[in-house]
Amino acid sequence: MNTTLISASELAARIDDPKVIVVDCRHDLMNLEAGREAYAAGHIPGAVFGDMEHALSGAKRGADGQFRGRHPLPERAALIETLRSWGVGNDTQVVAYDAHGGMYAARLWWLLRWVGHPAVAVLDGGMPAWQALGLPLSADTPVKARGSLAEREPLVRTVTAGEVLANIGTGERQVVDARAPDRFRGENETIDPVGGHIPGAKNRFFKDNLQADGRFKDAAQLKADFAPLFADPAKAVMQCGSGVTACHNLLALEVAGMPGAALYPGSWSEWCADPARPVATGA
Repeated sequence: MNTTLISASELAARIDDPKVIVVDCRHDLMNLEAGREAYAAGHIPGAVFGDMEHALSGAKRGADGQFRGRHPLPERAALIETLRSWGVGNDTQVVAYDAHGGMYAARLWWLLRWVGHPAVAVLDGGMPAWQALGLPLSADTPVKARGSLAEREPLVRTVTAGEVLANIGTGERQVVDARAPDRFRGENETIDPVGGHIPGAKNRFFKDNLQADGRFKDAAQLKADFAPLFADPAKAVMQCGSGVTACHNLLALEVAGMPGAALYPGSWSEWCADPARPVATGA
């Protein structure tokens, strides 16, 4: 099974395998209908559509009324039901793709690991890599036989805002922010009305995981890139704007052979919603 990345040529060779489910995760944070429109215009044959705002995210406020961020984790039961409706079973190889270097597909990769399913990979290079090989697209919406995916123990870890706050004092974990450098420094008010970052965090822009062609760097290069940020991945926390692109860094760490880092799902959008939480700015 593929557990991190899969090439376009490898996926093409397996595209008719009923045990392979492909999910189109294309999205645009500034145009929430763009992903669905792109899917309708043409997608990898047999792919289902994974809506970031609904299928891959949960309610923005919890039962207690507290804001949980722009893209909170979905309820586990709801996510499993969605995956089953896509035809995912315990022996299914899931392949997620987008057209943005994996920034959205990595979210589904992480979510499947969160419900204990290891057989999930991101299409390396996404839609551009598929089209570069001259492979076909389809406008048909497939109907999948219901899958029987069982919920299992998570293969990943999360931390809460409270744990991140406590860590500012202890320094036991290294927080790594996947946002663009200008957002990290607090210089992009269009996207982040409250600018800055969590005190003590380091910046690793998710796009730095990619080569010029949009495919991931090799394991050795990724390991060299991440090594200066922390010594022990098990003591690292990945975050971003809303818990989506942080998953890209988590995927890159897996490719690099550096597993074990946790995700802060609420990320900056949850953190900065409480003015009592401290904020740092600058490099």
